[in-house]
Amino acid sequence: MASATAVSSSISSGSLLSRESKAALLNSVKRPEVCVAPVAPRRRRMLARPCRAVEPTKRNESVVPAAAVVEAAGATVEEEEAAVTQSAVDYEELGKELEDASPLEIMDRALEMFGNEIAIAFSGAEDVALIEYAKLTGRPFRVFSLDTGRLNPETYHFFDAVEKHYNIRIEYMFPESGEVQALVRSKGLFSFYEDGHQECCRVRKVRPLRRMLKGLRAWITGQRKDQSPGTRASIPVVQVDPVFEGVDGLGSLIKWNPVANVDGTDIWTFLRTMNVPINSLHSEVNFSYTNWTARSY
Repeated sequence: MASATAVSSSISSGSLLSRESKAALLNSVKRPEVCVAPVAPRRRRMLARPCRAVEPTKRNESVVPAAAVVEAAGATVEEEEAAVTQSAVDYEELGKELEDASPLEIMDRALEMFGNEIAIAFSGAEDVALIEYAKLTGRPFRVFSLDTGRLNPETYHFFDAVEKHYNIRIEYMFPESGEVQALVRSKGLFSFYEDGHQECCRVRKVRPLRRMLKGLRAWITGQRKDQSPGTRASIPVVQVDPVFEGVDGLGSLIKWNPVANVDGTDIWTFLRTMNVPINSLHSEVNFSYTNWTARSY
């Protein structure tokens, strides 16, 4: 290092040296040796996988069905939750709560609670008021009717007028053809005049009604207290149906009677005020439900 200091001093002192002399002095300084370990060449990383020839993947045709299954499962869960909620209701207490409610309020509560699992039973008589009330709620609703095969032509025209007026499709229920055939062959076309309607009603009305109700959780009827003071005087506006089975068996079907407390005269006043289609067989306001049932057989 002394030689390097001397060189620096001589250069900084401004001594006049030739270019050759300066070069000789600088080259005479020993530079420290630095040991450098050899570095292995680095491998280049692949930023993409090598291309390989593969067969094209086939479209999974089960994707859409699987999505549908998931959606259906979701709908099933919602239906089960709704069923649990409905089963927790005390319908006797609910009936007391709605005893003084209007038919429109009762109808709205029924449709709100049961949605697509409830339907209006339409006989083709003044119970068309039920359809009008359902329309006034603004909620979607279903309507069904029993076609016994013995209805008057006027009633079929009335059904058609109702469907067009409300832009709906009535769900018709028919008796089993084999049962009707056996009944008529054994007892004739007018056996109901002789046996009190029992067997004929069972084949043409009761059994089709049971089939319909087995697919529901609730139904809506046009029964009123004033129709038969002896048998319907205490009919509630809502009750657990004591006779028919619902989708979950006996005791699961809820029966709604929105016009139970309405007088027949008031029903007809309502129909005319609302300009609702009326069966042409009704020539008098006080045409009774019992007479209508017999004539529309």
